[in-house]
Amino acid sequence: MRLLIITTVFIIIMLHVLSLRAQTASNEIEPPKNIILMIGDGMGVAQIQASMLAKGDQLHMQQFSEIGFMTTHSYNNGVTDSGAGGTAIATGRKTRNGMIGMSHDSVPAPSMLEILAAKGLATGIVVSCAVTHATPASFIAKNINRNNYEEIAVDYLKVPVDVVIGGGIKHFAARKDYRNLEKELIQSGYQVYRSLVEVSADKYYILTDSVHPPSMIKNRGNFLPKATQLAISTLSKNESGFFMMVEGSQIDWAGHDNDSAYLVQETIDFDEAVGEALKFAIQDNNTLVIVTADHETGGLTLSGSYKSAVLQPKLKFTSDDHTAVMVPVMAFGPGADSFKGFYDNVDLFQKIMALVAE
Repeated sequence: MRLLIITTVFIIIMLHVLSLRAQTASNEIEPPKNIILMIGDGMGVAQIQASMLAKGDQLHMQQFSEIGFMTTHSYNNGVTDSGAGGTAIATGRKTRNGMIGMSHDSVPAPSMLEILAAKGLATGIVVSCAVTHATPASFIAKNINRNNYEEIAVDYLKVPVDVVIGGGIKHFAARKDYRNLEKELIQSGYQVYRSLVEVSADKYYILTDSVHPPSMIKNRGNFLPKATQLAISTLSKNESGFFMMVEGSQIDWAGHDNDSAYLVQETIDFDEAVGEALKFAIQDNNTLVIVTADHETGGLTLSGSYKSAVLQPKLKFTSDDHTAVMVPVMAFGPGADSFKGFYDNVDLFQKIMALVAE
């Protein structure tokens, strides 16, 4: 009898140990093979809700269930600019407004694009502005002044980025120093195009406009979602995985202009690009998609009345500049649970790096 009791207790203990091991194994996070980081420049929760109401249908962003909030102050100001905001996300370092790719004391910092490229991942940048503008430049360049566009363009030749799509031809091929960076890119093994076309090459630049692509109001069309899909189709050929940053650049500009129609169209266009990323992630099952903003612009609020149980929104701006309010972070895919909660913009970098650490 005593032996039976001992045996029974031993079996119960072993079953408990095995259960704990199984639970621990199930809680381990498999690192994502691919990471798509999507930044709606100037996009806060009010911009998202305004676009939900204007579209009259679900946004792709509403498919995300893992959601957090991120503070955005820069090193020297409670309100960040896009250079400091982009740098915090790209490098995990706080810097001064106006600086990119370096800490506040002008020490260059490696971006997640550079770090992941060194690990063998393919990399890409897709934006609806000049590729030399503050947010994309934060992932590529090291400069004390975000407005040094020609110097930033030169930095693109120093970084292992495989696919670059956006505007900015002027800063590559119509420069004050007469240097032709398009030719230098071709000599380095890139294909270079001046319109959004289907590309079979693995390394290319598509620079579509002298500086910035037009706004959605001025008929940019489906440039951003199509460019996102094209970049994914190229980068996903890499067996080691890929990292790409996609920016809905002109949401910010609409906020500066206090232009509701412009803002809604840009946010919905960005959401269509999010849809392309989600479509791939759902099929691939090994891709982490993160959607966030570098800051909020315009201090947007929604007011109005309900008529027939439908909100008739009135969009009101309280500022024509950036604000200090938190911005959302939405995540889908392996490791998405890591992005819930409240944290600072430099922590986003740390969370991503923790998922891909060897």
